[in-house]
Formats: sequence, C-alpha cells, structure tokens
Amino acid sequence: MKTYVVEHLDPELEQWSALEYKAIAQESYNAGAQFFLSSVPESLQLPKTLKDAQGLRVEHQSVETLYADKKGTVCLLDPAAKTELSPEDGERFDVFLFGGILEFTDRTAELRKKGFEGRRLGPIQMTTDTAVRVTRMVVQNKMSLERIPYVDHPELKINKNESTEMPFRYVKDAHGNPIMPNGMTDLIKKDSEKALDDLF
Repeated sequence: MKTYVVEHLDPELEQWSALEYKAIAQESYNAGAQFFLSSVPESLQLPKTLKDAQGLRVEHQSVETLYADKKGTVCLLDPAAKTELSPEDGERFDVFLFGGILEFTDRTAELRKKGFEGRRLGPIQMTTDTAVRVTRMVVQNKMSLERIPYVDHPELKINKNESTEMPFRYVKDAHGNPIMPNGMTDLIKKDSEKALDDLF
C-alpha cells in the first residue's frame, strides 16, 4: 500500500488547506492508499469535515521519527531534485513525502539535508492536492509525467467582469478544466470578491 504524507507544521489550518487535505484523503482512499498529515501541532483542532474524512490519519510526530528506520522507503517530492519522478519509483518507494512551509522555513530543504531521497514533478509549481494527485498517477497508475494532461495558470471567472489567474499547474479533467477540491472555486471567488470590496 502506498502512503502519501503531507507535513502540516502550521499551528493554524486555512480553509483552502482543509479543502485540499480532504480531497487528498478521499482520492487516496479511493486508490487504496493511505494519507497522513504529519508534524501536526497538538494544539490544532481540525474541522469536523476533515476529522471525519475517510483515508486520513493525523500524526503529531515528525516524518523523521515515523520513518526513522525506513528512510530508504521514503521519496521526498522536491523541486530542487535532479531526477524527475517516474513509474519505476513506485517499485522503489512506499512513502511519498511533501514537505511543508512554516514562517519562511523551507522544510523540504531541511528534509533534503536529512538524507531523504528526492524526485521532482517538473518545473511549474503545483498545489498540494495536485502534487499528490500527479504523484499517485505516476507511481500507482504508471503514467509518465509527460503523459499527464495539465493546464497551467488557468483563469477563473469571478463574475461577468472579473477573472483571476491561478499561479499553479493543475491536472485537467475530461472536459479540459483544472481539477480542484470541492468548494475551492467558491472559496477563491469569495476571497476575490472580498479583496475587490476592500479596495473601495
């Protein structure tokens, strides 16, 4: 069974992160995989919708502790890695780790220094749920990175006059639209409308 681990070091949980984590948990569960949130502060209260998500396991320990004696089975998804993730990595690694960022500390760089072997997912930044989705497509569905259908920096319509460009790469669905967590589009629209209101 494959395991996807996202480090959540922040003492707070933004709404958009909760939506991403819920999507990762559900998709992992559907694919017969596990999803861990690691390094979760003891003080953090997860919303009920996330606590009840199938396929999610919350760990307060760090990934170094959880896999202290199995470091060789862990693949760190690292934008600075020299090697791209490939279907063969699904045979080599059991755990796929996505480092968090906290107060401008690059956790991925810390984990790299601690000896976790890295792979990259291409040159364009992805949301966390997209990075896990792409990793799963490569290591479980055996698709190479080049074969995955992407849409880069899509525009979302806020209203008939306004749109906003998303600064990420997404996987495309069958209709050519970016795959986003349920509720994410509404949240982005609400935040954009609030930002526009604040201007006036």
